[in-house]
Amino acid sequence: MWFLRRCLKSLALSPLKKWKHHNARDTIFALSSGHGKCGVAVIRTSGPASQEALQILTKWQRLPPPRQITLASIVCPKSGELLDKGLVVWFSAPRSFTGEDCCEYHVHGGPAVISGVLQALGHLSTLRPAEPGEFTKRAFQNEKLDLTEVEGLGDLIHAETEVQRRQALRQMAGELGQLYHRWSHRLIRALAHTEAFIDFSEDDNVEEGILTSVDEEIDKLQKELEDHLRDDRRGERLRYGVQVVLAGVTNAGKSSLLNAINQKPTAIVSSIPGTTRDVLDTTLNIGGYPIIMSDTAGLRDSEDPIEKEGVRRAKARVNEADILVAVVDISNCSLSRDSLLSPLKDLCSSVQGDGPRNIIVVLNKADLISQDNWCTVRELCQRSGLPPTCMLSCHTGEGISDFLQILRHQLEIICGDPLQGAPTITQTRHRLHLTACLHALQSYGIYRQQDLVLAAEELRIAHRQLGTITGRVGAEEILDIIFSDFCIGK
Repeated sequence: MWFLRRCLKSLALSPLKKWKHHNARDTIFALSSGHGKCGVAVIRTSGPASQEALQILTKWQRLPPPRQITLASIVCPKSGELLDKGLVVWFSAPRSFTGEDCCEYHVHGGPAVISGVLQALGHLSTLRPAEPGEFTKRAFQNEKLDLTEVEGLGDLIHAETEVQRRQALRQMAGELGQLYHRWSHRLIRALAHTEAFIDFSEDDNVEEGILTSVDEEIDKLQKELEDHLRDDRRGERLRYGVQVVLAGVTNAGKSSLLNAINQKPTAIVSSIPGTTRDVLDTTLNIGGYPIIMSDTAGLRDSEDPIEKEGVRRAKARVNEADILVAVVDISNCSLSRDSLLSPLKDLCSSVQGDGPRNIIVVLNKADLISQDNWCTVRELCQRSGLPPTCMLSCHTGEGISDFLQILRHQLEIICGDPLQGAPTITQTRHRLHLTACLHALQSYGIYRQQDLVLAAEELRIAHRQLGTITGRVGAEEILDIIFSDFCIGK
């Protein structure tokens, strides 16, 4: 019964069990809305002394109805001075954000009012200021949120674009965590059946063929994990920003294009070749998609050690690009297919490996060619099989909107719609644990015919990796399934 003893020992040491004892918890308080002057500020308390604090600050004998807004006079507990007239919302445990008794004070957002109410709460010996993220941490510890939902909440707070907001809301709603919980439950059941076969098969208490069903379930899980990991990093790109790199020879107009898109002089523009000698990054919102656009040094051979380092960094950034924008000076090209393809070939040959899969060709300085030549170049581009191509002029602004439309279309292809299909991986941490889980499932198949105990250990490792993503790892779940699925110990 080595497995049962180990599970019982794990139960005794489980941190989740310790988290469920809330009587001795401190009561915390903090400003929950943004800092600075505002119309309304929200100050929150959480913990067993929230009720006492509310009654002291409002001089109420009875608590207001839970989750209903009530007008109150808020006074200082030391001097009795009126601090503000505001709205109070009482949340009784466990129906609150943290799962504890909570209270929210909606007061006027002036700095003096906020400071006065915070000082009043600080005068109470049963309260202390909250640490950063402590309200959300308590929500996790009280099983109101799992780690993926906590991360979704953090992403929602920091979302800067429309598509980021959609993705964060979906994750905060629990869809990603629910997917991992379903996989975790299937793994627990497979592990429980395997452990039961190891411990009880000699007593004829376990059905025949139980290991065959385990093998089939693990094979299905492995394929689902492989499909989930084969997502081209869409969720992570949305969260961190899509890397868009402007590259080309010197004086092609890369810095001018960056300034035109950013609508301000972000990069220095000069007629002197080699002005840009480092990578200049700027964050932009293109149609709701977050991007990090990088202006790079012009690609050319140079004896200047500083410019050589800039070219090296430019080539390295091109290799890391999600989208490469190849900027070509159309005024220096003859009107032929080879002339148009040559700069692109030179750019691709200057980088290592296959380079970026997503390329946009920008033919810049179109204002320097005639209208007839403009039409000729457009026809050549359509017949040449080039990647998505647009002609523009950074000087006049003509064609910039066409470029942005092409860029947005590429972003839609790369990132997709976060509201459609299965939830995607949004954190590098998730990908690392999922990859480790997949490796453990693959190892199960290797050990299955050699040593069933080692195979079961690989299932346990896989389950632990999934549980680490959501923050829910407990041996008691395995015990529950063993005793519910099998008639053992009657």
